Amino acid sequence: MKLKVLGSGSSGNCYLLQNGKETLVLECGLPYKTILKGLNFNLSNVVGCLVTHEHKDHSKAINEVLNNSIDVYSSKGTLKAMNIKNYRAKIIESEEQFFIGDFTVLPFETEHDAVESLGFLIQNSDLGKLLFITDSYYCKYNFSGLNHILIECNYSKSILDKNIKNGFIHPTLANRLLKSHFSLDHVKEFLKANDLSKCRDIVLVHLSNNNSNAAEFKEEIERLTGIPVYIANKGLELELFKE
Repeated sequence: MKLKVLGSGSSGNCYLLQNGKETLVLECGLPYKTILKGLNFNLSNVVGCLVTHEHKDHSKAINEVLNNSIDVYSSKGTLKAMNIKNYRAKIIESEEQFFIGDFTVLPFETEHDAVESLGFLIQNSDLGKLLFITDSYYCKYNFSGLNHILIECNYSKSILDKNIKNGFIHPTLANRLLKSHFSLDHVKEFLKANDLSKCRDIVLVHLSNNNSNAAEFKEEIERLTGIPVYIANKGLELELFKE
């Protein structure tokens, strides 16, 4: 299974899971033409698109995706917030497992300033268990047997504090970050609370342009876990193996 990053961050998020037979799209927060190009203009094996919440950097192309015969799976609150009524928009609920092609998906609640945001535990025989969590300042769930983790690492509190002190970021915006996004410290605490015995790789997604340090984040998480860490830069392609 290959992970392909089309975009990650406030400018737009979209990730592809591809194994040659099927493609599962995670988020559609980029222009549709960009997503289509990332799919090599081939929609024939796209089995669906998961959307975590309604913010445009995660859902920008949702109407075009739906109108091009791709089923979108998201919460009732998310779809209502975007006024989506297309029959291809499938309502899913936290802790209710469902299937998309050969993918098994378990949604779970996340904590964000959105109506009904979700994270996803995704299983497939080619990759094992993959956890996808973004745009959340807290996760109440613990997971076992994870093989791959895609997790937001949006900001560092020390960098954020420095930017506030220097007048580079308004305290109101900083307060929103604290109550809506995973920081480096949040990620470290989350990883320490979960079973990483089978984890092969950790991909850090949705880094802030101004309040993060990719090299520092990668080094700290690798030192903590002993697991290879990658930054979800546009164009990253990573082979995901089960064992």
